[in-house]
Amino acid sequence: MNMQNNPFNLAQLLEFAGKYHPTQKVITRRVEDDQIVEHTYREVLARSKKLANALKKLGVQHGDCIGTIALNTHRHMESWYGISGQGAICHTINPRLSMKQLHYIVNHAADKYLLLDPIFWPIIEGMHTKFPNVSGYIVLTERENMPKTEISNVYCYEELLTDAPDEFDWPEFDPQEGSSLCYTSGTTGDPKGVMYTHTSNLLHAYGLSLSDAIAVGAQDTILVVVPLFHANSWGLAYAGPMIGCNLIMPGKRMDGGAIFELIEKYNATSAAGVPTVWTSLLEYADKTGKKMESLNDVVVGGSAAPPSMFTRFREKHDVDLIHAWGMTEMSPLGTINRPSGAIMDLPKDEYLRIRRKQGRPIFGVDLKLVDEKNNQLPHDGKAVGRLLVKGNWIVHTYFKAGKPAVDEDGWFDTGDMATIDEYGYMEIIDRAKDLIKSGGEWISSVDMENHAMGHAGVSMAAAIAIAHEKWGERPLLIVVPKEGHKPTKETILEHLSTEFSKWQLPDDIVFVEEIPLTATGKFSKLHLRKQFEGYFD
Repeated sequence: MNMQNNPFNLAQLLEFAGKYHPTQKVITRRVEDDQIVEHTYREVLARSKKLANALKKLGVQHGDCIGTIALNTHRHMESWYGISGQGAICHTINPRLSMKQLHYIVNHAADKYLLLDPIFWPIIEGMHTKFPNVSGYIVLTERENMPKTEISNVYCYEELLTDAPDEFDWPEFDPQEGSSLCYTSGTTGDPKGVMYTHTSNLLHAYGLSLSDAIAVGAQDTILVVVPLFHANSWGLAYAGPMIGCNLIMPGKRMDGGAIFELIEKYNATSAAGVPTVWTSLLEYADKTGKKMESLNDVVVGGSAAPPSMFTRFREKHDVDLIHAWGMTEMSPLGTINRPSGAIMDLPKDEYLRIRRKQGRPIFGVDLKLVDEKNNQLPHDGKAVGRLLVKGNWIVHTYFKAGKPAVDEDGWFDTGDMATIDEYGYMEIIDRAKDLIKSGGEWISSVDMENHAMGHAGVSMAAAIAIAHEKWGERPLLIVVPKEGHKPTKETILEHLSTEFSKWQLPDDIVFVEEIPLTATGKFSKLHLRKQFEGYFD
């Protein structure tokens, strides 16, 4: 053996931050009272060790699944490391899932304990008899904020930490063992579990930290809007301690004013989240006339951002909006749109068009396009095909599944339709199930939504396929107007006609107060299709 080969434990990331970036901070807006508190990495490390000791005393053993139902706070982040660092599995659960999905997920994972924010206790208290494997519940708060309940096996997080030592020897084990578990949203069936390993999360954190990925350093402050329960918060709670940057955890408040306050108060240099959050932030800034002075860039993922959002960030705030793309099954990062040298000298319009794509893969991810017969398609920016992915932080087999999720060559089908151009930039055309096929021709719902949201009076827009007797399917556009605006069907169609042919325009436009979202903040096309089923009959 020529080189060292020491076993890796994700807790070493936090140990590194506590040792070499001890005064850098995790800043939290508390869930209980919206107060803002600060903890150094040294303190977060000590508290994670206290939690590890407390869980061990409660009987948690190596390989046990421990569920968390919590928002972005320092306590939730401490739980990640206190659980997986001792060899258990941190199972992050999306609190926005339906009761049926929560019931399925907790029992399928066989969670031994559930850690949860106090605001979610009413949900769990009403369901606790349906969780036969759960030995107890740990509420992430102090004694004065504990819920009143007759259930006996409910523990106060801060009391457990107070009574526990702040030293813990992280064990050594095979780094290919499971570290964390996340389920897909289950929009087309039961949710599927993705079991990440210590190795896969480490490799993903390395990849995320590259200069062509999040491109931040120890002098930066990242606002982590993407939830800790959603695909590892895009890996930011692992990359943060590795890099040594400050992390801002916004708690439960996602309104534009609250997000702006955190950016301004702590001079956030970068932020990451889904488009709906940035829409609210931009509308708040427009309404108040304020500018985001400290921000350099905002990473947007989950769904495509409209071109108008790129323009508003750039022209009004001098902020670079950066598309990223991935999936729960990919840990989740697959591509990110940083400029390569190959496109720097292109004409401005072409350069900006490429920068609005989902981006290039980082090392560790490979992409390819295939047609309906699985023939590989060229990377010419024109051929549209099913997007397949491969890599060391991409799922091979779903948790407790009987067969692999990949083909015989190891490729995972993302369910997306995409193009890849000659520079390596990938662009999502649509989810395969969301493409609108009218008279044998395809219409991209994503393109229609993005262009509609460039209308001055449109806040949000979702395009769906509705069955049509003559054409098979026709597009219906659902629109949420901006506050104080009353756009008309005619002005929106006129706006769309600058980019779409007459036959591609929606057959009708419906105005609503809100568009239903999935548990991960995307437009719920499934809900909309059911709501407007038979609309053109």
